Amino acid sequence: MEQLPLQICYIETPLGHAKISGNEDGISSVSIVNTQEELSESIPEALLDCVIQLKEYFNTTRKNFDLKLHPEGTDFQKKVWKQLETIPFGKSISYLQLSKQLGDVKAIRAAASANGKNPLWIIIPCHRVIGSGGSLTGYAGGLYRKQWLLNHESEHKQQSLF
Repeated sequence: MEQLPLQICYIETPLGHAKISGNEDGISSVSIVNTQEELSESIPEALLDCVIQLKEYFNTTRKNFDLKLHPEGTDFQKKVWKQLETIPFGKSISYLQLSKQLGDVKAIRAAASANGKNPLWIIIPCHRVIGSGGSLTGYAGGLYRKQWLLNHESEHKQQSLF
C-alpha cells in the first residue's frame, strides 16, 4: 500500500511555534519547534481540524481532541500513547501509575521512555504524567511548558506574582 505524502504547517501557540504533520491517514505529529519557522499562510485540508482543535484547546473551549491520529511507533509505544489518552483533562498521574495501568509495574522506565517519544504534543497528553512525589520530570518541550500546560488545564489557576 502506497503511503500518502505528509503535509506540514506551522502555527503560533502561546508556547511557541508548533509544527503539524499529517495527511488523509491522520495526524502523525504535532511538536513545538524552538526555531522561528515561518507561520503557514494556508493550512492543508488534512491538517485543518487539528489546527482548529488546538486553537480551541488554547482558548479553553476544548478539553478533548477528536482527530484521526496516525503516529509512528512500536506496538508498545502505541499502547502507552493509547493509555495516555485516557488521562482526563485537568488530572495527572505518576509514571508508576501509568506502568500499573499498562499491567506491569516493572515497565516504569519503558513507559516513561515511550511517554517521552510521544509525537503528538498536547493531543496525546504526555504532559499529564508527573513524578510520584508530584515533581515535574522530563518533558521534551521543556519543563516550563509542561508547567504551563498543567496550569492551563487546572481548575485552580495559579496566578503569577510578577
